[in-house]
Amino acid sequence: MHPVENIAVSVEDFTNKSEVERFKVYTLKQIGQIPQLAKLDSQTIWAMKVVASVLPFRVNEYVIKELIDWNNIPNDPIYQLTFPQKDMLDKESFDLVSSLLLRNSDRSSCEVAIKGVRARLNPHPAGQLERNIPSLSGVTVAGVQHKYRETVLFFPSAGQICHSYCTFCFRWAQFTGDQSLKIAAKENAQLLDYLRANHQVTDVLITGGDPLVMKTSNLRAYLEPLLTPEFEHIHTIRIGTKALSFWPQRFVTDSDAGELLDLFRKISMHGKHLALMAHYNHWSELEPAIAREAILRVRQTGAQIRSQGPLLAHINDSADVWARLWQTQVKLGIIPYYMFIERDTGARRYFEVPLVRSWEIYREAVKQVSGIARTARGPSMSADPGKIEVCGVAEIRGEKVFVLRFIQARNPDWVQRPFFARFDPDATWFDQLKPAFGETAFFFEEEVS
Repeated sequence: MHPVENIAVSVEDFTNKSEVERFKVYTLKQIGQIPQLAKLDSQTIWAMKVVASVLPFRVNEYVIKELIDWNNIPNDPIYQLTFPQKDMLDKESFDLVSSLLLRNSDRSSCEVAIKGVRARLNPHPAGQLERNIPSLSGVTVAGVQHKYRETVLFFPSAGQICHSYCTFCFRWAQFTGDQSLKIAAKENAQLLDYLRANHQVTDVLITGGDPLVMKTSNLRAYLEPLLTPEFEHIHTIRIGTKALSFWPQRFVTDSDAGELLDLFRKISMHGKHLALMAHYNHWSELEPAIAREAILRVRQTGAQIRSQGPLLAHINDSADVWARLWQTQVKLGIIPYYMFIERDTGARRYFEVPLVRSWEIYREAVKQVSGIARTARGPSMSADPGKIEVCGVAEIRGEKVFVLRFIQARNPDWVQRPFFARFDPDATWFDQLKPAFGETAFFFEEEVS
């Protein structure tokens, strides 16, 4: 453990270590080669293999050696974050896949069954395929989502993987190998044409997967055109990444780390706001010295780091964890941005927390930090109509209700308008809520349908 204040470490301190600890990744095929799993029982290992046959599994050696406390298994939060657990699938699905694998069933039978299980896990929530994919002159714009007026998401094909996979990932379908579920583009020509035609767009978010798995030369090819005068209306370039946590070497000792930081400086010098939308789930991800060095180097380029992540059972469903996370981030110069509610996809049954409990955790965490750490908005659901914040619980006209509002929405006119839902102590997602006060629908539903 390193004191928060000691964030500057010279590159020489990491050089020898990095030569020994080259990037090494384990997937389902190599799961039996992970030495640290030898202490686990055979049933646990088998369950991992069954779940990893359905939900993508990928973990690198840095995560295994530096972030997981193997004396705290199975309760270590980063272990839960990266290694499959039996209850991430319902019993029926688990037993089906397990029986097929035990019988060494033919490949086609297994694939059909696994595809059926995946289909029941809501692989693309919130209208990602049906409502968020734009078109230009009647032609679908590949690898682009445009849900909110000001912000366009771009999925470069070379960035549709991560240094390690999170077990809760709401984009898990991108990594299954099923091309029908993938959103990606090999080049940015269509994106640029779309931006030329849509000057209301001010923000471009490069996302994945993780765009920072790409070589800097590839990333530069996507980003540098946005620096030209014809894209003056693009004010902010965002990069969604977990590299700061799962492979901080990307900014410190990778062969093109300096080139990457130079690209960040170039973007800032061209008057664009560059924001790394960093995914952090637990304060332990901020403890290694190289992780703090990576943060420092990014900030020195003029880029901002904003942190976001969901509230998850088994990982961070504690106000103290979130308070420590935000306090540490502020000390390191990171801006707390969002506390999300786990999306209704993938292994949500394992991670979901009731909405009322999510709000209580958020409230208790916020009470522990100063105003400068209260920039994290939430708890927020990224649902079909927009980002819906749970503002609290109240009693109005004798009825107990959730107080809700849109932080962001498909229709900007909905933003910041409070509305109410009947209180439900067991609800974990917006589609489980009903309008309060005898109303038959929420104010925006007619427009959404």
